[in-house]
Amino acid sequence: DRTSKIKLGPGVTNPASRISPLSACGMATINALAPGRAIMGIGTGNTTRRTMGMPAARVADLEDHVRVCRGLFSGEITEYSEGDRHRKIKFLNPDLGFINIENSIPIYISASGPRVAQLAGRVADGVILFGAVSPSIVKWMVGQLRKGAEEVGRDPDNIYVLSMTAFYLTDSNEEIETRAVREAVGPMVASSSNIFALSCHQDPAALPVDLRDELMAFVNVYREPEAPIETRHLKLYSGYLQHLKDEHEALMTKKIIQATTLTGTKTEVIGMIEEMRDAGVDQIAIQPILETRSVVDQVAREIMPHFR
Repeated sequence: DRTSKIKLGPGVTNPASRISPLSACGMATINALAPGRAIMGIGTGNTTRRTMGMPAARVADLEDHVRVCRGLFSGEITEYSEGDRHRKIKFLNPDLGFINIENSIPIYISASGPRVAQLAGRVADGVILFGAVSPSIVKWMVGQLRKGAEEVGRDPDNIYVLSMTAFYLTDSNEEIETRAVREAVGPMVASSSNIFALSCHQDPAALPVDLRDELMAFVNVYREPEAPIETRHLKLYSGYLQHLKDEHEALMTKKIIQATTLTGTKTEVIGMIEEMRDAGVDQIAIQPILETRSVVDQVAREIMPHFR
C-alpha cells in the first residue's frame, strides 16, 4: 500500500518448479494485492534446474505452461494435462476477492537463445534478456524475437524488451580488468555467457560473430564430466551468480565484461545504454551482485537523470 507504480512478480519462474495452474493462481493473487501491476516472468529454469543437477525445462513445456496461464488469466475454460490425463479447468471462484483477473497480467518470457526468443515472439507480451548489453547480442536476440512474432502474424514492435544485467562504475577505462570489478560483475558475465554458449553449442555460428569465441569459451565452465553425476552440481553451482570463481577469472576480459554487463566509466555506461535502446531494448533491470543498496543508489544518482 506504499507504492502505486512498482511492478511485482517473479523474474523468473519456470514450468519445472510448479504446475501451470499454481503459477497462474500465484500471479492472480499478486494481482489482487497490486491491481494491474503484476507481471509474470517465466523461462526454462536454467538456474533453478541446473543447481539441482537437472536439465532445464523443454521449450514445448514452457509454451504449454504459458498457454494454460494465459487461458486462466482470461477467465476461460482451459485444457490442462498431466501425463495421459486431460482435463478442462478454470478459476472456479474469481469473484471472492482472493485473486484478480480483471486487470490483465502480462507474460514475459526469459530468453537467452534463439529458440526461446522465437517462442517469446510467438506467445509473450515481453521478453527478459539476461546479460544482453552489446548491440550485437541485443540485435541477435531481438532479431530472433521478431522472427517468432512475424511467423504468427504478430507485430514485434508491440513486444516489450527488458534486459537484465549487472552494473559497475569505474573511475577509468583501465580499471575494468581488476579483481574488484571482476568480483562485482564476473558472476553475471559467467552465467550469461555460459547460457548463450549452451543455447548454440551445436551451432556456434549462430552466435554474434564479433563475440563468438569469447562466448564459447564459457560453454563448459559449469561442467565437470569426471565428477559423480549425483553430486557434481553441488560444487559447480556453489556461489552461482554470487561469487567469482577463481577458475573463471582468466576468461573475464574487458570485451566480454562490457558485452554482458554495464561496466565502465559514467560516460561509457550512458553510451552503452543508449546503444541498447537503439538496438531495441525498452527497459534495463539491474541485478546487483555485491552491495545492493549502493548499486541501486548509484544508478539512481549517476545514470537515471540522463534519461529523464
